[in-house]
Amino acid sequence: MSTDHHAHRDFLRHLDGYLSDSKKILDAWDAYSEEHTDLDGWPYDDHAYGLRASQRDADTHTAFEALRNGARHLLATAETQLVQLPQNTVQGRWVYQLGVLRDALDRLDELHQQWLAARDALPATATPGTAGFDDALAEHHAESWGYLDDWATHGKALREINSAARKARSPLAPIPIPALMRRRAGRK
Repeated sequence: MSTDHHAHRDFLRHLDGYLSDSKKILDAWDAYSEEHTDLDGWPYDDHAYGLRASQRDADTHTAFEALRNGARHLLATAETQLVQLPQNTVQGRWVYQLGVLRDALDRLDELHQQWLAARDALPATATPGTAGFDDALAEHHAESWGYLDDWATHGKALREINSAARKARSPLAPIPIPALMRRRAGRK
């Protein structure tokens, strides 16, 4: 098995981990939000609610870190697989989902660069645990959260495309041409 194949399998495992972790984080957030807001969705305690939302953002960001390095590879592979799949095996939503994932990843990369620049611009006294650092990091996580959620929502398309591609390459899948010709001839 090639190194590339091993890497791809590892990246898919990271994707599965992220999809699972982000679902748990979101389910916990939904339960918290339901319990701590009124019927119109307004928080009973703005400060506590804000802290909890910030925790959700940070947890989601941490969960994505393992996937970050393989995300571009998974997208590129899925795009290649998609054009090679037999048309009847392609889900119409996949092209759209890959576009959402690519746009989200581009924005996450931009936000990451902005965070590095913002972090480097902080005074030397602003270290993790200080208000200046933690507030800037929380803002970065909040800006990133929607794009991380796009990956949580649409990331399963990468897995679905990979499964469809593996089935299409299965030795059982294609019907040999002579057999297909005989079948057609028999129908006349």
